[in-house]
Amino acid sequence: MSAAHRWQYKGMIDRRQFLAAAAVLPRAPIQYRDYSRCLPDYLRALVQQAYQRRQRDLQALTTPEAVAKRREWARSTFWRLTGGPLEKTPLNARVVRSFERENYRVEHVIYDSRPGLPVTGNLYIPKTGKPPYPGVLFQMGHALNGKASPMYQYCCQGLVQLGFVVLAFDPMGQGERTYYPRENGVLTRLPSADDEHTVPGKQFLLVGDTSSRFQVWDAVRSLDYLAEHPLVDPKRLASTGNSGGGTLTMLLATVDDRLACAAVASGNTENLVCANFNPPGSTDDAEQDFINGAPAGFDRWDTLHPFVPKPLLILVSAKDSFGTYSPRYIENGREEYAAMQRMYGAMGKPDRLAWYETPLPHGLSYDLRMQTYRWFRRWLQNETAPLPEEPPVKAERDEDLWCTKTGNVVRDLASKTPHVLIREQAKAIETPGKPAGLERVLGLNPIPEEIPMNVRGTTESRYVNVAAIEVGTASGVWVPAWQFRPKKASANARCLVVLEPAGRNGRWSEDGVYQRLAQKGDTVIAPDLRGIGDLNPEFPRQSARHAASHQREEAYAWASLMLGKPLLGQRVTDLRVLIRAMRRKISLAATGKMTIPALIAAVLEPMVEAVYLSDHLASYRLLTDAEEYNHPLANIVFDGLRHFDLPQLAAAVGPRPVKISGAVDAWSRAIALEDARRWYANAGNVEVSAAGPWLENLG
Repeated sequence: MSAAHRWQYKGMIDRRQFLAAAAVLPRAPIQYRDYSRCLPDYLRALVQQAYQRRQRDLQALTTPEAVAKRREWARSTFWRLTGGPLEKTPLNARVVRSFERENYRVEHVIYDSRPGLPVTGNLYIPKTGKPPYPGVLFQMGHALNGKASPMYQYCCQGLVQLGFVVLAFDPMGQGERTYYPRENGVLTRLPSADDEHTVPGKQFLLVGDTSSRFQVWDAVRSLDYLAEHPLVDPKRLASTGNSGGGTLTMLLATVDDRLACAAVASGNTENLVCANFNPPGSTDDAEQDFINGAPAGFDRWDTLHPFVPKPLLILVSAKDSFGTYSPRYIENGREEYAAMQRMYGAMGKPDRLAWYETPLPHGLSYDLRMQTYRWFRRWLQNETAPLPEEPPVKAERDEDLWCTKTGNVVRDLASKTPHVLIREQAKAIETPGKPAGLERVLGLNPIPEEIPMNVRGTTESRYVNVAAIEVGTASGVWVPAWQFRPKKASANARCLVVLEPAGRNGRWSEDGVYQRLAQKGDTVIAPDLRGIGDLNPEFPRQSARHAASHQREEAYAWASLMLGKPLLGQRVTDLRVLIRAMRRKISLAATGKMTIPALIAAVLEPMVEAVYLSDHLASYRLLTDAEEYNHPLANIVFDGLRHFDLPQLAAAVGPRPVKISGAVDAWSRAIALEDARRWYANAGNVEVSAAGPWLENLG
């Protein structure tokens, strides 16, 4: 070959290589959206709207009449959100033993908050001074040993030596009222005292009840005991407590006019709805999260409004904004305190409100105790003389403060537990045969007529064509999905929408089940829904401790419930919009926790022609029956059992078929096939089978 021919041949090869290379280059850059911001931005928008509404309400509190109306509104709204007041029943109070110290006596008392629900307490009685004494209800923070926690003992001992009768009682799930005790032990088998409140707190929601009501009712009945004691002046009653005890003091101040004075120490004086909201925001223990509070205009600081203009001291740790609570703790607290100042000013009592900050970490430190002593001396004893130091204090052994034999009311007194109450309430609820009020209870918005859909990119695999699509489902929310289309269409091909708890990216490859189904002729759509897969939210800003503890689905589920838009409802909305965007009949396949949003969407969307569920919770009643469980809060809505249960939802899909492959219990464990079939015996459109390979044999 001549040199000229060699150069010509080389040029042909180069051109072929260039053209081949050009064929695999994308036609345009692929611009993916930052999906991690969708859920946080959606919550930010809800918070901003609620914040502006509430600020307008606060700005109007300029007269005594307006403040009085606000007080009444806050009390009634609190009860409406938390389940309502209970009927007072006999206390059956008894003193079981006592011990003496140099300056005071401690009585070990037991009384019934409700029938079958004993409360254990220590009553500190002065040996000096003249009765009747002012009484202080001391409420515990989340110490595992409750009233025996040393710092709380110090405050009770200090107050009694200053002339106050003090009642310290074990709250829900702490001390002798630990409801999930270790076998042959007194402390909880759950990870923390917080879990003692929140594990039943999530179950309470299903029956329209709350941990907030459970705990504030204990406080109301404890104040009953204190107010009725012959050594106590019922016109000089106060409440205080640190951390969770400070928050419970806020709740008691909301509902009980008998309190004459209060000191809130490091309580949760932070609203969810606040300026500069940092998603998921201040979500905490179950009793501190007011479901549907934002739509009602109610937040944590509103618990203190019924107390205006009585003497109120707010004590905070400045370090709590990055050491315990959210980064907005101090910023929001100061803003809300300024609003309270205006209310006290409108009532002509500005000196009755005070704020104190400590630089120390979260805890009932010496300086907070001293401020509390001085405040109560001033307003309950008319004592203005300086208090130079705390009286001598020394912590007693836990066992010496027990009112029961072995330190547990369940074991020693056959106490009911929160779970027993939940189970009783669930049995009294008759779920309607057809789901009722789904749109309202799920917080659903109307589906828009125009549904935006984008194709972010397309490519091919061995047997299928692949597209990255996204659908706009709410303001600022885009649901991404993989679309797998067969290269050879089938005459009876389906459009199959597939939902998995881990999201769409687990089985997308050419060996994965999505492409295998598409190869057989089906079009497969695998989306992420809010909080799932690529829609898993970005990390919150600032404090690493707070961010790590709140970068969880459960925190976003609590925030969504508080904002009146349950995460379950958000996911149902995502799915409904995606279904409508397909503009054709579709089949739904879901597994694990995603089966419940799939089932609800099928009820609401007639374009769903069949539903396939795997590892599906058989009934919400399995959750209320179980003492412990692992089913997520994201699938729970307030008062849910009065509106629907899962067997009724499945029946409501009919006559379209629902196939369940493997029903599970509250722990995601398979239940016996005959038991699963009993749950769905009244649903003629439902076929229940044993668990098998999911998606492989859809039929």
